[in-house]
Amino acid sequence: MTQAGKPELLHTAADLAARPRTGRRAVVMTMGALHEGHGTLIRAAREKAGPQGEVVVTVFVNPLQFGAGEDLDRYPRTLDADVELAASCGADVVFAPSVDEVYPGGEPQVRITAGPMGERLEGAFRPGHFDGMLTVVGKLLHLTRPDIAFYGQKDAQQLALIRRMVRDLNFGVEIVGVPTVREEDGLALSSRNRYLSADERRTALALSRALFAGRDRLAALEALRARA
Repeated sequence: MTQAGKPELLHTAADLAARPRTGRRAVVMTMGALHEGHGTLIRAAREKAGPQGEVVVTVFVNPLQFGAGEDLDRYPRTLDADVELAASCGADVVFAPSVDEVYPGGEPQVRITAGPMGERLEGAFRPGHFDGMLTVVGKLLHLTRPDIAFYGQKDAQQLALIRRMVRDLNFGVEIVGVPTVREEDGLALSSRNRYLSADERRTALALSRALFAGRDRLAALEALRARA
């Protein structure tokens, strides 16, 4: 960290590459608008990297993973607050590149394709989303060159695809999934929760309640079997 206790804020791959490396490097990739869910990822990265390692938090709103009519233009951008949260959780670097830095040749003609896994579940409703996600994750892994990368289990399909990409393409980085962080009412923390109306939020809570009910039912059945 800097002498002021804040992470070093870098905007170019050259500046990041010039930074001396000590120990293992852990990366947490975000699109900004950080919240406690991201904080949990950063703290997990800090613990795994250890006192001699370093934690890099990337902040990049990736245009490739937004479809037509989605919220690219209004997606919240709060870099100053993001740096503050990253600092409080133990980050050493915040890497916030521009679109031109990540895609210097404009929109890439060569991309990573998610394949059949990316066409199911969320991918069935967001064509091309996971191709764009994997392309930027691949690029950011190359730019940051971490030993370990941390992702939330909340985005389960995304995490599964990243694990598969890293295995299939021999990226040589350890992928760590971190359990979902929820708000008090059970809704999974997300930068987009601010978009929800009161009615939409109540509807969204049906999912977490169903998951919790299923978990409790399974636990009860296992307890009965243990006593049998």
